[in-house]
Amino acid sequence: MPGTYRRSFLKASAALGLAAFLMPGRSSAAHAPLKTLGKPRHFDYAWLKGQARTLAASAYVPPTDTLPESVRKLDWDQFQAIRYRPGHALWAGDRLRFEVRFFHLGLYYKTPVKMYAVKDNQAQQIAYDPAMFDYGKSGLKGADLRRDLGFAGFQLFYHLDHRRDVAAFLGASYFRAVGGTMQYGLSARGLAIDSGMERPEEFPRFTAFWFEQPEPESGKITVYALLDSPSISGAYRFIIHPAATLVMDVDAALYPRKPIERLGIAPLTSMFLYGENDHRIDDDWRPEIHDSDGLSLWTGQGEWIWRPLTNPASPRVNAYLDENPRGFGLLQRDRDFDHYQDDSAFYERRPDLWVEPRSGWGKGCVQLIELPASDETVDNIVAFWNPSEKPRPGQELLFAYRLYWGSQPPVSSPRAQVVATRTGLGGVVGQKRKYFSWRFVIDFAGGDIPMLGRNTKVEPVITASRGKIELASVRPLKSVHGLRAMFDLRPTDKETTPINLRLYLRTDGQALSETWLYQWTPPAHPAF
Repeated sequence: MPGTYRRSFLKASAALGLAAFLMPGRSSAAHAPLKTLGKPRHFDYAWLKGQARTLAASAYVPPTDTLPESVRKLDWDQFQAIRYRPGHALWAGDRLRFEVRFFHLGLYYKTPVKMYAVKDNQAQQIAYDPAMFDYGKSGLKGADLRRDLGFAGFQLFYHLDHRRDVAAFLGASYFRAVGGTMQYGLSARGLAIDSGMERPEEFPRFTAFWFEQPEPESGKITVYALLDSPSISGAYRFIIHPAATLVMDVDAALYPRKPIERLGIAPLTSMFLYGENDHRIDDDWRPEIHDSDGLSLWTGQGEWIWRPLTNPASPRVNAYLDENPRGFGLLQRDRDFDHYQDDSAFYERRPDLWVEPRSGWGKGCVQLIELPASDETVDNIVAFWNPSEKPRPGQELLFAYRLYWGSQPPVSSPRAQVVATRTGLGGVVGQKRKYFSWRFVIDFAGGDIPMLGRNTKVEPVITASRGKIELASVRPLKSVHGLRAMFDLRPTDKETTPINLRLYLRTDGQALSETWLYQWTPPAHPAF
C-alpha cells in the first residue's frame, strides 16, 4: 500500500507550512527581479491541452535524479533551514494582491518542476537563482549550486497576510489550501491511479506550472499545470479565490496512455488516527487526533450520507455507487478544542474540503480508502470519484469541479446531521452479560428536531449486513439540542469480516435525519 509516500509528504508539508509562517514579511525585503530562461512563447489553456495530448501519444519518460550530492543528502533539519527570500517572489513590488514563492529541492522532493510567468498570453520560464534563498544552517552554499537546479513546488500568498501562505503545491500532484482559520490540514491531488489496490499505486506528478498575472485589483489568480505519469498525461487549470472559504475552480483534460483500472478524480487525502468512535490507538494523552472525522456524500438522488472515518487494523476499500453526484468531501465536523486538547496542532481548526462537480460526471462511485496508521504523521484516508467507464488510450476525458476549503462546506443537509459517533461494549448496565455485543451511540442535531412535539415518536431505522440489532432507542439530548440514537449489534457468527451498518431517524413516515453509515469489524475473540 502507498503509505510510505504519503507519510513523507505529510511530514514535510506540515513543517513547510510552519516555515512559511516564519518567513519575513514583504515589507522587510528589497524587491529583486527574477531571472528568466529562453524567449517568451505563446501560452493559453488550449495550447496546454495540446501539449498534454501530444505527450500522451509518446512513450513515458521517467524523471531522473540529477541533484547534486549536497542537495540530495539534506536531512530534515537542514532542509527546514532553507528560507525563501520574499523580495524574490513572483510579482513582488508589482502592487498585485498575489505573490508566488518557490520551494527548494531536497529531502523528499528530488524532481525539478518548471515554473513559468504568463502575461498577455506570453509565457517566460523562471530561472533558479541561489539568491532567492537564505540557506541558513542547511550546509548548502549558493555559489556551489547549479544554475539549472530548478524548483520543487510553490506557495501562494495573498495581500491580506504576506507572512502566511494560502495554498501550496508540493510533491507529485499534491496541493493544499487554507480557509479563514489559516490552518493547513488535509490535502488534494491532481489525480489518483490504482489507489488502494494490491499492486503499487501510481503517482502522477505536475511537471510544470504557469502563473497568469492577475489584474491589480483582482482577488482571483489562475494557475495552470501539466501532469504526467506512465499511464496518463493531463492539462489543469486552477482558478483560486482566497477567502474565509477558499474556492478553487478546477478544469482537467486527461489523455490516457494505456488502460487504467482505477482512476481517481478529485482525490482527497487526510489523516484519522482515532476519535470518539474508534479507540484502536489509545496510548496518547489527547482525546482525539484527526484532520477529518467523516466522509460526507450528497448523491445524485439527493440523499445525504455521513460515514465516520476509522483507523482499521487492515486496509479497507469501500465504494458508494452513484450517478452524477452533487458533491462529496472529507469534513472535520467536531470543532470543539476540548475534544482534542492540542494547543499546537489545533485539529479543531483543520479545514473541510468539499468537491462540487461543475458538470455531469455520469455513473461511478465515490471510493473511500482507510489504511492502518500508527501515528498522526501518516495520512491514511483517501476519497475520490471513480468513473464506471475505464479510461482507454486515445480518449480525451474532461472533468470540471470546484473545491471549497474552509470551516463549513458550502452546502449541507436540511435534515438533522450526525454530530458524534461513539462505540463501546454493549449490554445492560448492572446485568451480567451472557454474550458479546457492541454498542453504537449516534447523536443528531439540527434540521427539524427543534420542531418536534413532546410526544412525537421518533424511531431509528437500522439495517445491518449481518448480526442482530438489540436495545434500539432514541431519546432527547439537551447538550446538543438534538437526539441520541443507540443500539447494540450482536454478532451471530464467528466471522471477523466487516459488518456494514445503516441508520437514519424517522417520524410519521418522514426521514428526519441524514443517513449514517458505518463499518465495524467484530473481534476474533470477544470478551463475552
